[in-house]
Amino acid sequence: MAKKEKRNYNKRKASELNFWRGLFQFIVCKIFYMIRLKLIYRLEVHGKENIPKDNCYIVCANHMSTLDPPLIASVLSRPVAFMAKKELFDIKFIRWWLDWLGAFAVDRETLAPSTIKTATEVKKSKWLLGLFPQGTRGQAGVITKVGNGFAGVAKITKCDVLPIGIIGTQKATHIPFSGKIIVNIGEVIPYSDNLDEVREKWIKSVEKLTGFSYIDE
Repeated sequence: MAKKEKRNYNKRKASELNFWRGLFQFIVCKIFYMIRLKLIYRLEVHGKENIPKDNCYIVCANHMSTLDPPLIASVLSRPVAFMAKKELFDIKFIRWWLDWLGAFAVDRETLAPSTIKTATEVKKSKWLLGLFPQGTRGQAGVITKVGNGFAGVAKITKCDVLPIGIIGTQKATHIPFSGKIIVNIGEVIPYSDNLDEVREKWIKSVEKLTGFSYIDE
């Protein structure tokens, strides 16, 4: 019997972002997580009028907690396929969970061809591409480690960038109404050949949306 080929979680086809994965993300994020977000964190969302009607944009938010991806998916009208660090896919249950939520694996050190191909496939679907320009979780009050990778993805896929500022997810709590999360959605940043310009615009927008300060490390 031929050995079953190991699945490559770095790649995601548009056909995989189907009704069933969309339904799974809806149930997980818009029902279960939303109950938690409303009951415990008293979630507030501002700037929904800035969300484009199509899916020709990339969702780019600051990052402080593992709560951030489901939070973003819960407040947007379309399902979101997030980039997740490849190490997470080494853990069986997390691999299954992320796969069904539509996420795909990336190497945070390099912008691989598979990442670009998957980003293009996401655009072909009804989903949105979501990523965190910081690459990893940061601290509240500051924005650090912002590279040009997200701007490169936007340029190649010809997608604009929707900046989102998240406040309050770093405080883990389970007591009802003890937390406070605010999501501020900014104005779309057009994609450009000038990656540094897109990066600077995103930083300035998220500084304004969160009140955090950028620190160049």
